[in-house]
Amino acid sequence: MKPLRKFEDFLKEGIVKKQRIDVSRAADLVQEAEKRRQFIKDMEEKIVVSDANANYFVENIYDTIMELIRAKMFLDGFKAAGLSAHEAEVSYLRKLKFSEADIRFSNELRYYRNGVVYYGKSMNAEYANKVLKFLNEKYSHLMNIATPKKQNSQSN
Repeated sequence: MKPLRKFEDFLKEGIVKKQRIDVSRAADLVQEAEKRRQFIKDMEEKIVVSDANANYFVENIYDTIMELIRAKMFLDGFKAAGLSAHEAEVSYLRKLKFSEADIRFSNELRYYRNGVVYYGKSMNAEYANKVLKFLNEKYSHLMNIATPKKQNSQSN
């Protein structure tokens, strides 16, 4: 796996574009991430993570994390599209002051998830549990930075 490029590189290449802030789209993504997070919790409670279902956990956890990163990007006026868009979104974690260890893990997750989706790779329960632990540790922070803040309106 190649090292993760800088976010600015994706901007220069046009993979990420500056756009108007889209609070509505960010809110929709946060809402979807909340639903997906609840689904993951339900799966975790009802079935034990195993080699047979590890891919489903990994995919849903990845999607939850990416929805929150995308939401924050929309709040900051960015949108990634096309080839390498997911890599650009993971790279955005640097702008959000995540640790390099968290960024490397997120990039690894991106890489393995692509293997599952596009190449038929299978993850094991050990890796799925590692990814689940990561989500449990990072979810609140991601949710906090990705959730649009309500504007206080005052009449003068």
